[in-house]
Amino acid sequence: MASTNDLKNGMVLKLEGGQLWSVVEFQHVKPGKGPAFVRTKLKNVLSGKTVDKTFNAGVKVETATVDKRDMQFSYMDGEYFVFMDMQTYDQLHIDRKTVADAAHFLIEGFEATVAQHEGEVLFVELPAAVELTVQETEPGVQGDRSTGGTKPAVLETGHQIQVPSSSPPVRRSRSTPAPATTSAG
Repeated sequence: MASTNDLKNGMVLKLEGGQLWSVVEFQHVKPGKGPAFVRTKLKNVLSGKTVDKTFNAGVKVETATVDKRDMQFSYMDGEYFVFMDMQTYDQLHIDRKTVADAAHFLIEGFEATVAQHEGEVLFVELPAAVELTVQETEPGVQGDRSTGGTKPAVLETGHQIQVPSSSPPVRRSRSTPAPATTSAG
C-alpha cells in the first residue's frame, strides 16, 4: 500500500478488480478551496488503454510489484518467442500476443526487458532505438519531394518501415519502435 502523495511515474497500481495500471503522469493539486487531490494519467498494463483518474490526496492505494528482467531473444518455437534470462540462463516462452508489436523488431540475440507480475508476463519492453539491416528498398531519386522525404523499406525481420529517401538500398538502419513499450492487447 502507498499513499497517493507518494505516486511516481512508472509505479504500478492494482485498481478496479485487480487490474494493473502504470502511472504515466501525475500532478498534485492544492486548490484555494477544498481538499488537495492528485490528478493522474494511468495506462492499463495489459490492454494499453489510458485513462485520467483523480484521487484525493493521502488516500491509500494498492501497489503491485512488477519484476523487470533483461532477457535475450533466443529463437522461435512455433507461436512462442523464447527468451533467455541473462543472469540465470533460464528460458521463458512468451506467446505472440504478449510480445505484440515488439515482434517486428526482434532478431536472435536481441536484448529486451521482460516485465512480470506474480509469474505472469505482462509485456516486452524494447530499447528506445534498435539497429537492423534494411533488406529491401527502392533506390532514392535525388530531388524527389513528392513522398515527403521518405520511402518504404523492409527490415531483416520482414517488417516494413519508412526511411529517408536518400537511404541506400541495403544498409544498417536505426529504427525507433513506436511505442517503445508494447503490451498484450
